[in-house]
Amino acid sequence: MTPPRFKFAYLQPLFTEVESLRDEAAYQQLPAAQPSSSLAADDAPLGTYSASTLIKASFTAGVAHADALRRIVLHGEVDPTSPWTLMRGALENFATAAWLLGGNDRAERRHRSLRLWREDMRNRAQHEEDTDHVPGPGGKTGRERVQEIENLAVSLGIHDRLAKPEAGKLIAEAAAGIGREPRQVTAAWRAASGFAHGRYWPNLRASLPRDAIRGGPDHYLMALVMDESQHRPLTDYTHALLRHVQTRYTARATPT
Repeated sequence: MTPPRFKFAYLQPLFTEVESLRDEAAYQQLPAAQPSSSLAADDAPLGTYSASTLIKASFTAGVAHADALRRIVLHGEVDPTSPWTLMRGALENFATAAWLLGGNDRAERRHRSLRLWREDMRNRAQHEEDTDHVPGPGGKTGRERVQEIENLAVSLGIHDRLAKPEAGKLIAEAAAGIGREPRQVTAAWRAASGFAHGRYWPNLRASLPRDAIRGGPDHYLMALVMDESQHRPLTDYTHALLRHVQTRYTARATPT
C-alpha cells in the first residue's frame, strides 16, 4: 500500500523563518550583547562563561536542526522518525536559549548559565578521558574547568549546587515562560525523544498504521507512517520558542 503524500503546509511558517536565517555558507548568528544592555550586565562577571555564548550556540543549533528537516522534506524522502528527531533537537535548543534568557532576576540567570557551563565542561572532561586527550601548554582540562566554574559561582555568592539542567524541567520552564501549557509541550517532546532513541511506545501513540501483513501464525507486521496531527503541535511549540528567543534576546542585548 502506497502511503499518502506528506503534506507539510503546517511546517511552512517555520521553514520560511529558518530559511531567512541562512546566509550563503552559514547561518546568521545572534549579535553580541551591546554594552550597557541587560544581557551584558548579566555576563560581566562571568567572563568566558557568559550566558550569551550559550544562548547563541543553542539558537544556531536549533536553526540547523530545523533547516535539516526543511531540506529532507523538500527532497521528498520523509521517513517516520527523522521529523520527530530533528524537531526534538530544535525544540531543546530553543528551549535552552529561552531558559537562559528567563529567570526571576540576575542572580538566577547567572546560576542557570553556570549550571549549563558546568555540565558542558563535565561532558568535555568525559570526552577527554575517553580519547586520552591532554590540553597543550597552558591549557586546562575539562575537570579543571569544572572546578573553575564552581569557584566562580562561590565568588558571585551562588552557593546552590550547580546541578545538571534536566531537559524535561528546562523545557517545562521555557514553555511556561512563553505562556504555553508545560505538560503539553513536554508530552510532545517525550514522544519525539522516544522516536530519537528508537523506543517502541511512540509508534503506538504518535504514528498511523497504513498496512499490515501476516508475519507469522500469531502476529502481524504493521506499516506505520508519521501522524502529522501529532507532529504539528511539536512544530508549533518549536516555532513559538524560536520567535520568543529572537524577541527576548534582542530586547535584553540592546540598551534600553
